[in-house]
Amino acid sequence: MINIEVGRRLKESRKANNLTQREVSHMLGIVLQQYQTYESGRYQMDYEKLIKVCKILNVSADYLLGISEV
Repeated sequence: MINIEVGRRLKESRKANNLTQREVSHMLGIVLQQYQTYESGRYQMDYEKLIKVCKILNVSADYLLGISEV
């Protein structure tokens, strides 16, 4: 399931940046619970949030979506 892979990469990237889920959710302007659903793979984020989270975590959308390994 693609959402689970996106969630795994999202979590990995967040931890590599020494950020908490709360910090990332605040930077995205969403509640913590909503961000947690992205990391768990239960829901996928919209394009606007995907772009924002890529900038926050300094990763490409291709990486988060599993298209590339970097």
